[in-house]
Amino acid sequence: MASDSLRLAAAPIEFGTDGWRGVLAVDITMERLLAVASAASQELAFRAPEDMKSRTVVIGFDRRFMAPEIAQAIASAVRGSNLEPLLASTPLPTPACSWAVFERKALGALVVTASHNPPEWLGLKIKGPFGGSVEGDFTKAVEERLLAGVKNVSIEAATERFDGRLEHLEGLRRKLNIPDLVKRLRELKLKVIVDSMHGAASGCVSELLALDEDADDLVEEIRFERDAFFGGNPPEPLAEYLTELVERVKASNASGQLTIGLAFDGDGDRIAAVDENGRFCSTQVLIPLLVDYLGRAKDLPGSVVKTVSGSDLISLMAKSIGRNVVELPVGFKYIAAEMIAGEVLLGGEESGGVGFGTHLPERDALYAGLLLLKALAERGSPLGSYMSSLENDLGAKSYYERIDIRLANMNTRKRLETLLKDKPPLKVADQSVKEVSLIDGVKLRLGPCYWLMMRFSGTEPLLRLYCEAPTRDKALEALQWAKEFALAE
Repeated sequence: MASDSLRLAAAPIEFGTDGWRGVLAVDITMERLLAVASAASQELAFRAPEDMKSRTVVIGFDRRFMAPEIAQAIASAVRGSNLEPLLASTPLPTPACSWAVFERKALGALVVTASHNPPEWLGLKIKGPFGGSVEGDFTKAVEERLLAGVKNVSIEAATERFDGRLEHLEGLRRKLNIPDLVKRLRELKLKVIVDSMHGAASGCVSELLALDEDADDLVEEIRFERDAFFGGNPPEPLAEYLTELVERVKASNASGQLTIGLAFDGDGDRIAAVDENGRFCSTQVLIPLLVDYLGRAKDLPGSVVKTVSGSDLISLMAKSIGRNVVELPVGFKYIAAEMIAGEVLLGGEESGGVGFGTHLPERDALYAGLLLLKALAERGSPLGSYMSSLENDLGAKSYYERIDIRLANMNTRKRLETLLKDKPPLKVADQSVKEVSLIDGVKLRLGPCYWLMMRFSGTEPLLRLYCEAPTRDKALEALQWAKEFALAE
């Protein structure tokens, strides 16, 4: 099922919260991609630290249609910028590219991916020499180079290849005690069902945990084969796209086998889970658990960084163990900057991305998934029970819902954006607004663990509606009000 995002004319080349994305053959053409790759390569070289000797730019790609071919063409553009392209030999998760940059002390990375966007989309992410997404001033400079008419010179030649997937998995093995994790999972008798949504993280968990011939009873993978159409839906780990995983987990638990589900997005930097009760668990509830595990059980140092759309439970959990909380606009590049600048325990966002001070200043869903399994295995508790215990300790209950509304066009979006900024609502479904935050979009606070947020996508004419409330009914009521409000304008 193709999305209704197809347009007759190409949109301007503008970077969103993480990269430049658009509809393939409309916004994303080979000519435009090569120009962006040239501009990004030149900016990476221009901003390289004085002591950096490397001229290497890592090039990765996911499983989308034409991604491998485009990545190979981009290698020629990088070479034409007088730099040395290093091209992945297979599709790989975006965090594997960041890992390669960090391990090889490379200049940066260009990753051909549209992440979680609809199947007909493609795009390009830029990673800096620190192993994370570049900031807004960098992408602004790339846009300025394009407006100035950046010169794209493609030089064809044999390009060095590397196995980024294998290197990434070996790096995760070095960081985490996989044999102990497998032993504890077996003691807990916990099975893991992985849904990689046909994306680049396919098979990775199985390979990481397959330490003996009996690995099949520990990990089961679904939707692991390549499908450039992703089954007809965006490869985004939201409840509406994970019905097969939820049903598999429910059936497994009903048969007497304790089971957890893990889901990864198209390029492997976002995560979600399904607990033993079949409940979909976004990072809104996974992050507080990881804060508890890393900050309390492991006593690791650092502050907790969250985006403005993150659950209040994250702040409550962090403060309960004496950790400072930093709230930032949506976009992991802001979290990455905070991770580079200071000591951070964990940085996470509502949309599924989590980064850790013990790893990279980057989202890495595989690393997050392994840490989640370690937390459960070491506690000896399944996911749902662990979360219920934390909610009781905090004395707070939270229900989170999010819906997306596709608007008619970008002009409609701009009119609504101006209205919300200039005249934010004073009431939401008969609830008085107690506080208005404009950190990113418009966030209307209605009470403790009770807020509504309206924010526009950085890449599409899409309005994202977020709500956290004390009950599910209140959350749905607020979202219905927001939907009617937005469509009436």
